[in-house]
Amino acid sequence: MDNGRNGAGANGLTASSCNVAPVPQSEIAAICERFGNDKHRMLDILHDVQDRYRCIAPSTMDAIASHTDLTRIEVEGVASFYSFLSLTPKGRVTIRLCDDIVDRFCGLDDVVAVFEDVLGIKLGETSADGAFSLETTPCIGMCDQAPAAMVNNVMLTSLTPETARTAAEALMAGQAPESLVSDRFNELSAHERAVRMVENNIRHAGAVLLGPVPEDAGLNNAVGMRPSQIINAVEESGLRGCGGAGFTTGRKWRFAASEKLDRHFVICNADEGEPGTFKDRVLLTERPHLLVEGMTIAARAVGAREGILYLRGEYVYLRELLEGVLEERRRRGLLGKDILGVKGFEFDIRLQLGAGAYICGEEGALISSCEGLPGEPKTRPPFPVSRGYLGYPTVVNNVETFCHAARILDQGAKWFHAMGTEGSHGTKLFSVCGDCLNPGIYELPYGHSVWELLEMVGGTDAAAVQVGGPSGTMIGRDSFHRKLTFDDLATGGAIIIFNGQRNILEIVEYYMSFFVHESCGYCTPCRVGNVFLQKAIQKFQKGLANPEDIDYLKDLSGTIIETSRCGLGMTSPNPILSTLKNFPLVYSAVSKPSKDGIRDTFDIQSAIDGARKIAKRRSYIFDKDFTQ
Repeated sequence: MDNGRNGAGANGLTASSCNVAPVPQSEIAAICERFGNDKHRMLDILHDVQDRYRCIAPSTMDAIASHTDLTRIEVEGVASFYSFLSLTPKGRVTIRLCDDIVDRFCGLDDVVAVFEDVLGIKLGETSADGAFSLETTPCIGMCDQAPAAMVNNVMLTSLTPETARTAAEALMAGQAPESLVSDRFNELSAHERAVRMVENNIRHAGAVLLGPVPEDAGLNNAVGMRPSQIINAVEESGLRGCGGAGFTTGRKWRFAASEKLDRHFVICNADEGEPGTFKDRVLLTERPHLLVEGMTIAARAVGAREGILYLRGEYVYLRELLEGVLEERRRRGLLGKDILGVKGFEFDIRLQLGAGAYICGEEGALISSCEGLPGEPKTRPPFPVSRGYLGYPTVVNNVETFCHAARILDQGAKWFHAMGTEGSHGTKLFSVCGDCLNPGIYELPYGHSVWELLEMVGGTDAAAVQVGGPSGTMIGRDSFHRKLTFDDLATGGAIIIFNGQRNILEIVEYYMSFFVHESCGYCTPCRVGNVFLQKAIQKFQKGLANPEDIDYLKDLSGTIIETSRCGLGMTSPNPILSTLKNFPLVYSAVSKPSKDGIRDTFDIQSAIDGARKIAKRRSYIFDKDFTQ
């Protein structure tokens, strides 16, 4: 049986379909060796190959497998899972236009048309000379400055047909993507490059994260405390996870610390892939030291010596900035051995770049990705705090949570606990986008109503607000009095505003298409059920739905929620369920009883279309214009 490890030819070259010339096996060997031939660094290896050769060819996978002691199929399983990796050649310049619903409403179609016109290719195509690929991608965390695009590792934001044409023509003329940012790009610091590409749009700085922050004050306090004291302080503050689930942070740390294994890990989840969320992007840009400080405090609390910062692939433009911060902190004795001169206090962090997979925001899938596997959720129990990365106790928190923890160790638990409301303590970063005058980041204490936030952002003509992104809740004007707290309207941060001109069903259908695209495919209810939900919504859009179809939506949604393996399937029906509840007239207005009591649920032409393609012939029974 071929184990996929014999791809090298006798001449020492791997035959690559990505380039005219084959890729020398020595180059693949060097890439693998750079990462210690470690199968757990598979995503890093594949990133490197993709960046150099524009795709991951079959024979290249054979070579990688031989150096990492894996089978070819294991390597291909990873390479084929992530959307930013490709088994077929990509252009030397790959342009990924964000097609989130906010981008669509901001003029994406016109921007796409310009790129297609100038580049001479359509969406999904690569130019014949291999110079350009043009494609769309889900939300890239730039909803406050849409339409946006990734051009290789360069971000373009607030695109118009005019600026898109200027950019496309410059690329066609042979200019590097970096020149679209500045003709002095190489002279700029990593931070200057980041803020030239992407606006921070900090609209309201609060008392915890975006106001004045003293340097490493929390860490200086933590080194003089016992691990149990650090955990007590975090627990007494009332800090809860800021990614949406809201689990008590101190308890999570306590569970991990109680495990008596010889290795513990701290992982930062910087994979904020929820459409409409971009708060962590701002913290990564403006508070990277605070983030690393919080991770280091967590490491001291749970006894971890190793950490991973998992950065979503869409934020690759921040990689240089973050790697520079880590290196600076090593030089200053804030990472590595004997941190701040404390004997035995050892902790370091490696940066793991994702590759375009929404599911990796789920902590089990994220851990799988860090292990060099496809980003599929893990079965629970065991939970990560007891058996996480490589089977060891692992704390996973997001960027905002670690930053809060550092501030709590600086100012004290009582200070943090006094802000917000009962059960929702401290401040929250809200990512606001959509139909409002001032999209951006607002740091506010928990407890504000939706209406109060709308007044701040200039969105008082809102007809609907999506709280928590697609996996959250869409509410109408009759619910704008509700509070932004864990006990009322919980959110990881996303607030998307829609005015009365927007079509609710169009929004719902887009969100369902997003979940269909981003499902890892592991379990049938999520993989298949969401497709059925999307098709059902399309029936409503076309005016073909019956009142009974509303019950169908509810029943199928319930089945998906109850039987799915991870959080994606458990929340994917929310766009439908929340709009059925809060916008019932939208559905009833476009559904009508069937004639003769027969439900119009089966379209014979659509059903046999696949058969036509397979058989390469038409049906003389069902095709009315068919003649033999």
